[in-house]
Amino acid sequence: MTSKARKGRWALLAALLVSAAAAQERLPLCAGCHGPDGNSEIPGIPSIAGQPKLFLETQLVLFREEVRVLPRMQPPAKGVAKGLSDREIVHLAEHFAALRARSSASGPADPAQIARGRELAGKLHCGYCHLPNFRGGAQIPRLAGQREDYLTDSMLGYRDNPRGGGDTIMAAALYGVSDADLRALAHYLARLP
Repeated sequence: MTSKARKGRWALLAALLVSAAAAQERLPLCAGCHGPDGNSEIPGIPSIAGQPKLFLETQLVLFREEVRVLPRMQPPAKGVAKGLSDREIVHLAEHFAALRARSSASGPADPAQIARGRELAGKLHCGYCHLPNFRGGAQIPRLAGQREDYLTDSMLGYRDNPRGGGDTIMAAALYGVSDADLRALAHYLARLP
């Protein structure tokens, strides 16, 4: 190996270590809302533990590029996603994807809501993209165990289409589904392991 090749490898290794360190510095910002273990305890804030790595990377890029705008992720002075390098995004996504997701359901399960939610998940073919266990994969998010309030708000956002950077497939899938049915679906999904 030539001296030039060795220098190039060391430079690459140094860059990787710097980006990993920078990502580590951002973890407390992420944990402040999403929880230290990636499982949110804050209403309206999604749990990101156990989400597919590619999904997390995609969302962070969308926030960084302001394609998906959410004030909590792009505050003016110190944007959480602003200025993230691609390598930092990869490190953060790897970190949270490796964490164990746990159900964030609050309160007891309502058997009628569970039955209706299960029926709707089948009727709407949710398991086709999100997988039969609703744990997602690749660029498709995990729904199992997600915060019920977040699931409800997200599905309303897709159905009513105010969400920037939204998915037209989700908007079409939820078109015409009632608020009550969306709540039943969220109730069911939030209680899955």
